[in-house]
Amino acid sequence: MSNVVLKKLVKSYDGKKNIINNIDLEIKDKEFIVLVGSSGCGKSTILRLISGLEEITSGEIYIDNKLVNNVHPKDRDIAFVFQSYALYPHMTVFENMAFGLKMRKLDKNLIKEKVLKAAKALNLEELLERKPKQLSGGQRQRVALGRAIVRNPKVFLMDEPLSNLDANLRVQMRAEIKRLHKELGTTFIYVTHDQTEALTMGDRIVVLDNGNIQQVDTPENIYNMPKNKFVAGFIGQMNFFDIRVENNTFKINNQDFMLTKDFGKTDLTVGIRPEKMLNGDSSITVLPELVEMTGGEKFVYFELNNAKCSARVPIDYDCSEKTIIKISVNDMYFFDKENGERLDF
Repeated sequence: MSNVVLKKLVKSYDGKKNIINNIDLEIKDKEFIVLVGSSGCGKSTILRLISGLEEITSGEIYIDNKLVNNVHPKDRDIAFVFQSYALYPHMTVFENMAFGLKMRKLDKNLIKEKVLKAAKALNLEELLERKPKQLSGGQRQRVALGRAIVRNPKVFLMDEPLSNLDANLRVQMRAEIKRLHKELGTTFIYVTHDQTEALTMGDRIVVLDNGNIQQVDTPENIYNMPKNKFVAGFIGQMNFFDIRVENNTFKINNQDFMLTKDFGKTDLTVGIRPEKMLNGDSSITVLPELVEMTGGEKFVYFELNNAKCSARVPIDYDCSEKTIIKISVNDMYFFDKENGERLDF
C-alpha cells in the first residue's frame, strides 16, 4: 500500500507565519493527485516535506502506513522529479538513469536491465549514449522520469516537471506521464500552477491558497461545484460581479432576474463561466471593449454591473459595436460576498 497521509501538517520558518497551515490530507494507494495553486501557496513545500528535504514544524507524515517524520529521505522510498531536470551534465543518459541504482550497489546486469526497460518505455533507447546538452527539453524531462522509474519507488513526487517545455511538448508529456502512471500502478503526487494540467491529469485535485486547502475533489466536481469563489476563479475562468437582491429579484445591467430561492442575504457575488454566456434565454446587449480570436472561437470582453467580464463565442458570432449575450440564472453561481463561500442554489 503506497498511500500517503498528512496529519495536522505545519511548516513555518523561524516561528513566523505558517507556510503550511495545519493540513490534513489522505492520498490513496496508486492515486494520481495534483496539488495546484498560485505561486507561494505552499504546494512545492508539501512535496519537500513528504520527501524529507525539509523538516516539518509539527504534524505527522505517513508513507505506506509508516510514520516517516524522522526517516532519512533516502530511506522513504520515494522518487522526486524536479522542474529543472537536475541531470548530471558530464554523464550519458544511461549513466544518469543508472546513477541511483549504482549508489545502492545493485548488480550491474540488473541495473542494465532496469535502465533499458525504462528507456524503452520512454522512447530513449536511441539516446542512451548522449549527454544532456545534446538533448531537447522534452528528452531531458523523459530522462529525469526514467531516472525515477528505474528505482521502482512507492511514491513519485513531481514538482512542475513540464513548466520548462513549450505548449506542444507539454501536451505530449502530459499524456506520457498519465500513461506511465497507469502502467506503473504507483502513487503520483504532482505539483503545478497550470489549471489545464490539473484538470486533465489528476484523479483528484487539491486546491491550495496561502498554505490552506480550499477544496479536495475530482476534476469534475472542482470545476462544476467549486466550494468557494477562490476555487471557482482559479480552476477554469469565471466572471464575477456583485448584485443586490430585493424581493428575490436582482438586476444585471438594469435587466431583472428572479431567484427561486431566498438566500437570506441582500448583497451577493454572482459567478458565471465565459462558455455559458450564450446558453440562456435572457438577452443583454453589451458594448465590446476587446475581441480576441483564439482559433476556432473568440473571446469578447465587456462589463456586467461595472465588472470586467468575458464570453467565449463561436468564431463567426457578431461582436460588433453592440453584442448580445444570453444568460440564465441556472448557469450562475452565487457566493457570500463576505467570506466567498458558494451558496447552494
